Amino acid sequence: MRHLALIALIAIGAVTWPPALNAQQTAMPLIGVLSTASPGSRDGDQFTAFYRGLREAGYVENQNLKIEYRWAQDDYARLPALAAELIGLRVAVIVAAGGHVSALAAHDATKDIPIVFTTVTDPVKLGLVSGYKSSGGNATGTAGLTSELDSKRLEIMHDLLPAAGVFGVLINPKRPGLNDQFPILQAAADKMNLKLKVQNAAAANEIDSAFDMFVREKVDGLLVTADPFFNNNRDQVVALAAKARIPAIYQWREFALAGGLMSYGPSITEAYRQAGLYTGRILKGAKPADLPVVEPATFQLVINRKAARQLGLAIPGHMLTLADEVIE
Repeated sequence: MRHLALIALIAIGAVTWPPALNAQQTAMPLIGVLSTASPGSRDGDQFTAFYRGLREAGYVENQNLKIEYRWAQDDYARLPALAAELIGLRVAVIVAAGGHVSALAAHDATKDIPIVFTTVTDPVKLGLVSGYKSSGGNATGTAGLTSELDSKRLEIMHDLLPAAGVFGVLINPKRPGLNDQFPILQAAADKMNLKLKVQNAAAANEIDSAFDMFVREKVDGLLVTADPFFNNNRDQVVALAAKARIPAIYQWREFALAGGLMSYGPSITEAYRQAGLYTGRILKGAKPADLPVVEPATFQLVINRKAARQLGLAIPGHMLTLADEVIE
């Protein structure tokens, strides 16, 4: 009789199967992360913010979402092949982490799979989107205003060191768009009557060599230009600047938190959180073309007074007043 009763209940839909069983019957969505960085970045501030954005959108990795990661480990030439691997896995979304180099690799690889990019300098000019309000294609994300602010960072350093005449500039020669990036910076230096000593670095050992040259050239200060490679290796860059006793300004707040003298730019963690939110919305049915590219609304000047004291520098009062954050 009990067997007959159970059969009857099933027939009329009165039995509710346990949630775990229902979850097993529904495949988790799969997304891909295409990053310029290394696997250790998963524990850093940026990916922590990305996971927070996913949670806000209702997704948690290994609970109701699967993520495949592909890490270029600062070798930009690997990005196209890594993007092809993610496409072969039929991911639902590609998250291009690491600025325009990963975004371009993903965009060149597919015009069908949705792409969410982070901190891309002028995505319209790069051809990733047709406009900020409507992308017109399969990509959207956050605009970074990264290299566009290099001239402003040079101005801040000149304000800090008005008597300085020679500034070092650290550049990644493999950065796409470098031919547009440096002439703008040089024009800004000319207006301030500053001489620039440029050193290239695209590998960890080349960063060491660049700082050796900055020391020999006796630069008064240093501008570390916007590039994912330098962000991925910020601990090394900051430590070398401190060892050489060279005042330096950087792109992201995270450099100042790591011990760098100062930084100026938008929030990279907010950009990654936004990437998580957009990824969740796309998984729920939104189209990238209907999600506007998010432009940074605020820019943070962060000053590390501890680093200044170690360099023997007194930060002018007006700069401390203008600072959004002062690290003691």
